[in-house]
Amino acid sequence: MQRSVVFVHGTGVREKAYNKTFSTVCSALRKLRPGSEVRGCFWGRDAGARLVLGGASIPGYQESHGGRTKADEDVAVWGVLYQDPGYELRLLGLRPAVISGTDRGQSPARRLLDELAGYVPSAEVRAAFAAYELDDALERALREVTASPELRDAAATADNGGYEHRHAFARAVVAATLAYAVDGGADAPDGLQRDTLLSLLGADLHTQGRTLGGTVAKAAATPALLALTWHAQRRRGAHNDSLLVPAVGDILRYQARGQALRRLIKRTVDHTPGDAVTVIAHSLGGVACVDLMVEEEVDRVDQLITVGSQAPFFYEAGALVSLEHPQQPPAHFPRRWLNLYDPRDLLSFRATPVFSPVATDHEVDNHQPFPFAHSAYWDNREVWSAIGAWLG
Repeated sequence: MQRSVVFVHGTGVREKAYNKTFSTVCSALRKLRPGSEVRGCFWGRDAGARLVLGGASIPGYQESHGGRTKADEDVAVWGVLYQDPGYELRLLGLRPAVISGTDRGQSPARRLLDELAGYVPSAEVRAAFAAYELDDALERALREVTASPELRDAAATADNGGYEHRHAFARAVVAATLAYAVDGGADAPDGLQRDTLLSLLGADLHTQGRTLGGTVAKAAATPALLALTWHAQRRRGAHNDSLLVPAVGDILRYQARGQALRRLIKRTVDHTPGDAVTVIAHSLGGVACVDLMVEEEVDRVDQLITVGSQAPFFYEAGALVSLEHPQQPPAHFPRRWLNLYDPRDLLSFRATPVFSPVATDHEVDNHQPFPFAHSAYWDNREVWSAIGAWLG
């Protein structure tokens, strides 16, 4: 039986921190189970909190010159794509499907899928990738992305133009190409060279020079446009960017509009191969996973591992979205639930006294005070020893 693992991060995590943590998680899991498939569910960018008015509600926010630049954000998004090339396509797949109506001929989804599945890079594109010895990796990336369930689901939401979907496809192919090449021992081109390859591939797919909409397009701006933006933007308040907005804001947003996060977790599991799936979820990610698995049966998930999670406290306080005392998780909920907590981590709680039929607690010591204890689990050998024993 092939077992895969899905990792769901916690509150306040954005691209840079996610990339570091996910790399640590993958390395540890592959030592425990060599050859295992590990997929990440990065939700902080699109299902997490953000200040839609640029911090207008926070006194002194825009004047404090802290936070990250647009350049930092774009580099961080590429970090996510290298580890999960289908990330942006998966987000597009969560949009409402386009109704084709009564028009004759193929639907926009079918046309887009046929176009991308039959795409043959031009001689110019092939030569550009070959110049960096990426031609074999490009062929593999095209095969993998065109056959992926992420592309199929994304295509269902494409309109007649499909420009944003083509650009997400191009970014997925470039990211997968570079990831495969680096895994094979090649040196990665720098960011400007990568963006040149993306522009050539995008032009080949008839997206160059077109206006793209939505959040995916905002992350896909050309380097020249980004350069203008970097110098025009003012730096934002570092304290609120690092604490209030992502951490507290994510919890508030989840309580009000958590369905988007639960849908993203479900879609990530659906796209993960294997006969059985173990979900490892940290902090608020554990709350979302518990809610999801109470609300519906998630196919193939037979093990849940929560780490530093607030799900037991939310339930006891009457704040868990899916379940209210004295209700207990339904029969379709995973029967094997390991809950790791550190008494010094004030955001971690015991699950066994609250969910005794299904949850098993395991106390660990991260040897850090709070709040550092909340993010110190992934470098703790004791944590991975417990997870390894649980995975079997």
